[in-house]
Amino acid sequence: MKWLISRTLLGAVVVGNVALFLLARQSGWNLELVVLLGTLGTLVLACGLEHVLPHDGRWGGLRKDTATDLASAAIIVAIVDPALKYGGPLVAVWGWQLFGWSTPLGDWLTTQPYVPQLLAVIVLSELGRYWAHRWHHTHGWLWKLHALHHSSERLYALNNFRFHPLNYLNNFLLGVFPLLLLGVPSDVLLGYLAVSQPVLMLQHANLDLRSGWLNYLFSTNEVHRWHHSTVPAEANRNYGYALVLWDHVFGTFHYAPSRNAPRRIGLFAQSAGFPAHAGYLAQLADAFRPGCCELRK
Repeated sequence: MKWLISRTLLGAVVVGNVALFLLARQSGWNLELVVLLGTLGTLVLACGLEHVLPHDGRWGGLRKDTATDLASAAIIVAIVDPALKYGGPLVAVWGWQLFGWSTPLGDWLTTQPYVPQLLAVIVLSELGRYWAHRWHHTHGWLWKLHALHHSSERLYALNNFRFHPLNYLNNFLLGVFPLLLLGVPSDVLLGYLAVSQPVLMLQHANLDLRSGWLNYLFSTNEVHRWHHSTVPAEANRNYGYALVLWDHVFGTFHYAPSRNAPRRIGLFAQSAGFPAHAGYLAQLADAFRPGCCELRK
C-alpha cells in the first residue's frame, strides 16, 4: 500500500481535484468552496501521511518552528490572502474606469473557450510567479523578505505557508494581478487554483513520494527539496510555483532522483545573520534591519 501511495498520490490528488472542479462548474456548484475543500482535504491528507510515509524521520513532530509556521499561516490565510483576493479586483476595476485599460491579449483571451483560457492563464501566471520567485533569490532587498521562507531547517506540509506578507504580495502582483487587469473570468482563475493548490499542499510535505515523470511537469516535493538546499548552486533552481515549465525554458530545472534530496535544508551560509530560530515576529521584523541576511554572490 505504501508503494502504491508513494507513486500515485500526486497524480491522484491533482486529477481528483480537477475532475471535481469541472463537475462543480458543469453542475453550477460554488466553485470557490469546491477549491477550498479540495485544498484543505489535500493538506489534511498530507499531514496525516507524514506520520506513516515520511521522507525523513528527523523532520517530523511538533517543534519550536511549528509555532512560526502556524503564526505565518494564520496571517497569510486570515489577513493577507483575503485582502488581496478582494482588494485586487477592486484595484483592477478602478484602473479600468480611470485609465480605460484594455489590451489585445485580454480581449482575445476572454473570448476563447474555457479550456484554452485555462491553459493560457496557467502559463501566464506561472511565468509571473517564476520571475517573482527568481528575483527574490537574485536581488538582495527581495531576499531579505524571502529568507523567512527558507529559514526552516526541515520540510513538512506547513512550510508552504511560511511567507513574509510582502513576499506574498510580490508574488500576487506578478502572478495574479496581471490576469485581473486582463479581465480573466473568476471561474478560469479558480480552475487554475484547482490545478495548482493540490500540488502546493504536497510541495513541502515530508512524504516519501516517487512521482516519476510528473517531477518534470509539476513542482513536486521531490523537485522542490532542492530549492531549499543550503548550497546556493542547488537552491537557486526550481523556481516554479506549481509547474516547472519555465524552469525548463530558462534552464533552472534540477532533479536528481538518485539522491532525491540535498544534504541540508535551510538558509545559505551568507544569511547566517538571519534569526532562523527566533519566533515569527522576530523573523518578520528582521527583514527591515540594516545588514540583515545580505545576499552575496
